[in-house]
Order: sequence, then C-alpha cells, then structure tokens
Amino acid sequence: MVSRFDTNFGCEDFFGTYRCTQDMACDRGDSDFEFIIPPEAPVFEPSIEEFHDPLGYIAKIRPIAEKSGICKIKPPPNWQPPFAVDVDKFKFVPRIQRLNELEAKTRIKLNFLDQIAKFWELQGSSLKIPLVERKALDLYSLHKIVTDEGGIDTVTRERRWAKIANKLGYPSGRSVGSILKNHYERILYPFDVFKQGKTLTDIKIEPDSNVNEKKDRDYKPHGIISRQQIKPPTEKFSRRSKRFSGQEEKQEVSIKQEDCKEECDSDNDCKDGIKNKQYDDKDNSKELKKLQFYGAGPKMAGFNTKEGKKSNKTRGVKLVYEVDPLAKYICHNCGRGDNEENMLLCDGCDDSYHTFCLMPPLTEIPKGDWRCPKCVAEEVSKPMEAFGFEQAQREYTLQQFGEMADQFKSDYFNMPVHMVPTSLVEKEFWRIVSSIDEDVTVEYGADLHTMDHGSGFPTKTSVNLFTCDQEYAESSWNLNNLPVLRGSVLGHINADISGMKVPWMYVGMCFATFCWHNEDHWSYSINYLHWGEPKTWYGVPGSQAERFEQSMKSAAPELFHSQPDLLHQLVTIMNPNILTNEGVPVFRTDQHAGEFVVTFPRAYHAGFNQGYNFAEAVNFAPADWLKIGRECITHYSNLRRFCVFSHDELVCKMSLDPDSLDIGIATATYHDMLQMVDDEKKLRKNLLEWGVTEAEREAFELLPDDERQCEACKTTCF
Repeated sequence: MVSRFDTNFGCEDFFGTYRCTQDMACDRGDSDFEFIIPPEAPVFEPSIEEFHDPLGYIAKIRPIAEKSGICKIKPPPNWQPPFAVDVDKFKFVPRIQRLNELEAKTRIKLNFLDQIAKFWELQGSSLKIPLVERKALDLYSLHKIVTDEGGIDTVTRERRWAKIANKLGYPSGRSVGSILKNHYERILYPFDVFKQGKTLTDIKIEPDSNVNEKKDRDYKPHGIISRQQIKPPTEKFSRRSKRFSGQEEKQEVSIKQEDCKEECDSDNDCKDGIKNKQYDDKDNSKELKKLQFYGAGPKMAGFNTKEGKKSNKTRGVKLVYEVDPLAKYICHNCGRGDNEENMLLCDGCDDSYHTFCLMPPLTEIPKGDWRCPKCVAEEVSKPMEAFGFEQAQREYTLQQFGEMADQFKSDYFNMPVHMVPTSLVEKEFWRIVSSIDEDVTVEYGADLHTMDHGSGFPTKTSVNLFTCDQEYAESSWNLNNLPVLRGSVLGHINADISGMKVPWMYVGMCFATFCWHNEDHWSYSINYLHWGEPKTWYGVPGSQAERFEQSMKSAAPELFHSQPDLLHQLVTIMNPNILTNEGVPVFRTDQHAGEFVVTFPRAYHAGFNQGYNFAEAVNFAPADWLKIGRECITHYSNLRRFCVFSHDELVCKMSLDPDSLDIGIATATYHDMLQMVDDEKKLRKNLLEWGVTEAEREAFELLPDDERQCEACKTTCF
C-alpha cells in the first residue's frame, strides 16, 4: 500500500476528474522546470499510387523510419473515411489515471513517503512535510543524498550539510544546511535506525539548535491518504497480461491542507514535524482500520478493557490479588516493570514498552492507536502491491466524455481548448508527472474492443453502408483489413486476437497517457486518429530497446526490483530527457486527425493526448517481421513471459499452404522454418545427453493455449 498527498490545491471534483479553478490555471507552473523537446520523427506523404499498397509502402520507408522507432504517414488529401461508430449507442467506462503515479521517479518518491508516513502513523503520530525556502522539502531526495554521502553521522562529522543543501538546489549562505539537518534528525533518522534494527542507545540526536527557528517550525501538512494501487485483474477480453482494468472499489479520503500552526494547539501536540494524532484518526485512516483491534482501550498498563470479555464484577466484595496485576506488564526493551504510568500497550499485539525506552522516546502517551516496534516493522516491511489502473465509477457517452474533457482543459489552462499551444501542453504534462505536490487526475477510454463497440471505420458488414463508403470498407488502410492482407502473416492465425489482429479504440482527453511499451511479439503497430485534438508520441528505435530497458532500470531500480516485468504492464512513463541523458535516442511527433502513426518492431513508444480525440489501432506483421518475431519468443522465454500465440505453429501452418503465400512471405517462412528445425534438433540432442530416453508425442495444437504452456519458460508449446 502506498500513500499519496492531498495536493489538489483548490481543485474541484468534476465528472470524476479533478477540475482546476481559474486562479490556479497557468500561474502554478514551476519556472525552474525545463523540458527539452526531442527531435521530430520522420513524416511521409505517399502519392496516390504508393497509397494503394500499405505494406509495400511501409516496407519502402522502413530503412529510414525504423531509425526513429516511429513515423507519421499523411494520407492523400482525398482519402477521408467516414466515422462509422454509432455515437448515440457508444458507451464506455474509462480508466482513471493519476498522472504523478505514472512517472517512475515520482512513484518511487510516493512509495518512500508512504513508508515514512506509515512508520510515524502506526506509532500514533502524523507526518508533516517541512517547508524549506517556501517549498515542500523533498524527503526522498534528502534521504537518498545523505545515504549516498555516507549517512547522517558522516555528513554531520565532516560538515557536509551545506553541500547537501546545494545538491537539493537550495541557495547557499542561508543556513539551509542546519535546517535540513534538523529535519533529517527528527523525521528520517529514527526511520533509518528502525530499518537497521538498532535500539534506543544507538540514536545520537543533538540538542535542537535555534538557527532560523522560525523557518524551522514552518511545516506543510501532509494530508496523507491511501493511494489506490489496484492489482491488475485478468481482463475478460484481454489477450495480453499487460492490459489492466482494475475493478476494485475506490476508497479515498480527502484531507484539507492547512498550516501546521493552525493544527497544533501546543508544542506537545506538534513536535517539529511529527504531530500526535487525535482519537478519531483511526476512523479516517485505512491503514489503521486494517490493524484496528476492537476496544483497544487506554494505553496505561492495567486498563486493558477489550470487548468480548465478560466482566467479573462483584458487589461489596473486596478483591484480594495474590499477584500484582501490573507485574505482568514488563517493558520489552529494558525488562523492567516499574514506571507503570509510562508503560504503553501495543494495540496490535499487547506487548508493553516504556515511553522512554522507545525509539525515539515519547514524551507522553499517544492519543491515538499505537503500535510497538515489532508491529511497525511487520507493516512497513510488507511488499508493495502491483500498480495498475482502476476503472471509473461511471459510464460515459461520447458527448458526455467530450463535455467533461473540454471543460477540464479550458479550466486548466484558462483559455479555449483550441487556443492552447501543443508545446505548452507538452511542457505542462512532463512537469506535473514529475511533481509530488500536484495531483492531477484524468480519465482515458483505452483498449475499447471493436467487437463490442463497432469500428470507427466502415466495414463490409456495416448496416446501411452508403455506396460512397464502400471503398473505405474495402480499403487496405482500413485497420480491420490491414492485419489480414495477403502480405501479413497475422492473416494465417485463425483466432481473432483482440487488440492485435482485431483493432482497439481509444477515447482520449488532455494529459491521458499511454505508457512506455513495445508491441506483443515485437510486431508492427499502426494507429489512426479519426478526429479530435492531436496525440503526442515518443519513440525509441528497436535497435536501442536494450539500452532503453537498462536506462529505465538504472533510473528506477526500486520499482524494477519488486516488479522485474514492469515494462510489460504499461503503467510506467519516464521523461524523455532523462532517457536522452543516458544515451537513449528519443524522437517525437504530433499526430493530427486523419493521420497514421506506425511503430516498428521492438520500438518502445509512449505518449499522451493533447485533448478530446478518438483513435483506433491494431498490429500487423509483414514478411520481414518473422525473423525478429522468433527472437522475441526466445526473449520471452528468458523472462518467463506468456506468448499471445505459438510462433512455431504459425510458421508451420503457413508452410502447409504455400499456394496462399506471396513470394516475400514464402521466402521468409522457408528461412524461419530452417531456423526452427535447427533449434529443435539442438534441444532434442541436449535432452538425450541429459539422459532422457523416453518421450510421448503430444498434439499440442489441439489443446487450448493456456493448457500447453511450458512450466519452466511459459512458452506456448507446439
């Protein structure tokens, strides 16, 4: 479970999306934030003759286009297919996207802050984020820099706090280093000691300094609430494990931000950033609700009045104890039972501790629920749940979604939607996804199945198809036709693989995001924007895929350590500037209505929508894909990732019907079969050398795919 910050400064709830008020529209931008626009991907404009053969044209431009991973294709001006969706009947439930949770580095910071918040909350205190130089202190970066410098003892001994302040971007000469040191000692150092399993005597916190005391007491309330991290369930119609549609119940508590001084009645109530919680905190905190024991009762030893135990009261009879009832309460740290008035009982396990034996020592009995170090350790060390998208709580028509999307964008930028420059939206997008202080939430109608909703293109089975639309229903650029053209191998797969062989549709709004990924089986993909505002794309050449993956892992090791297959889940983005600084070439393009964007094999791509729009996408696999498709299967087996279909089965099926293949597909199939047979011979020889002498023939193709997956590598057997 991860915590988040209620930093929707003045935002209102509007159709399930945070709508920003006008006074905050364009004034909140961080003037220090910079975004260097990546170079443009190539744009192609085929002639009418070239446009007749899409696979041939894409093969022609491939040597140039694949160097950028993505490219844009502008159809001839007279090619304008009608929009065939029945807008009155088209209804969908979008997914919810909290933008700063999508960005890898920001998610790491939120996860870290959750651990810190949980650490203090379970001990009856509430975390407050300090304000330093009028900005919320980045506790994650402070902790990381101090750790990299050797820890708090080394930094203090060698007087490096001014250096720490400079690394965090604070101006020199303002005693900021001393303020950072105080904040670290009070908020982060106890957490460090706790994580290292040390005891009270290991803490060496110096007396409070009076340097800039006024600034030091200026704190920003955290407003921590539980962040929805939905375990991605298996989608009913999904053909890939990376597509999620979380259906879990949305639970979120809104906490108003106010100044620390207004919240705290005395210095005892708010001690330098760690505020004692009130009795009703357990009612508002999901984390404490999960741990709550009925009738926790007062904390002082000897007053354990749990519900469910029958009272053995007597009338007029004086009770004589053979043993002191307080004697059973022994401090687990010092082993003594004296100072009963300072003895705390854990609300989780009933262990007892002196307030002055704890780490850090408590000056008074906490007013809220309190957990002992053992219970805190158990909770804080729990592994994080897999991050995924949750579904919105309402269904939209296209008109309703469009009204919401346009209202959001016009209010956000305080100008008409068509007046907002694409460059401004692009810079603002990358700014807000990197900020933990601003929580912007949008909705995205993603992965909508054409089998359920109908296609945006007219099809041969369309009802009341006009004669003038017949050419578009039969067009090779119609995304319902392109994957199964004679020059595409996907036409030899009998199953209708949704999203790969059968198109998916996407209804976007401003900032709605598609995260970094490459296509299943490293196939090509093609996206057509039917109408609406532009879609901004970023692409990495397929030849640089491994460098991209390594850069992502090195930039966010904490995420990949807990989820090695994170890039397969389509839930993570990263600023292209970070990737470029690591030597990864990144290209961009703005796709306008009526334009195609093609992604090439193994090319990672991501992007976001500039506003309300409607797009459709599908995969395809021409002859040149067969070789890299086989490489992908080997790669998947090493990662133990499930396949969408059996590559060997596809190749064998094509070879059994050579008359249906054009010369390009036939040649590629022949060479791929040679490789397949050679690999099979080597593997069978290895089995014999390992001592396997008996085998049983199995017709795997007669089994459902989920019943013929290798137990070791998860490859679909054939």
